[in-house]
Amino acid sequence: MKNLNYYLNLDYEIIIRKIPKEDGGGYFAYYKDFKGIMGDGETADEAIEDVKSAFACYLEIALENNEEIKKPSHLMKTKRINITVPLYALKKIDTYTKSLNINRSTFLVESALKQIQI
Repeated sequence: MKNLNYYLNLDYEIIIRKIPKEDGGGYFAYYKDFKGIMGDGETADEAIEDVKSAFACYLEIALENNEEIKKPSHLMKTKRINITVPLYALKKIDTYTKSLNINRSTFLVESALKQIQI
């Protein structure tokens, strides 16, 4: 189930920037995939804790409203692979995916993830 803990445990990248003294000093942090969610602090650790707190608040509201929450962008990268499939199976897969209006790759990935219960 994709609940608050599920999203809090995904590997989202946090960007940390040092704030120049002339601009107040300290540190600024934000999520790479959610640039509107920010935090700050006197130390980098404080900024990270602040942005994580803001992210948890965002997630609670997004989950309550059944909003789509994107996964970490680095997890969405794809890689081309070669696999061997018997011709009879390939024909059945292609017929089935055509009826669903999805491509073969999408079907194979979704089927594999369902099989390993992710």
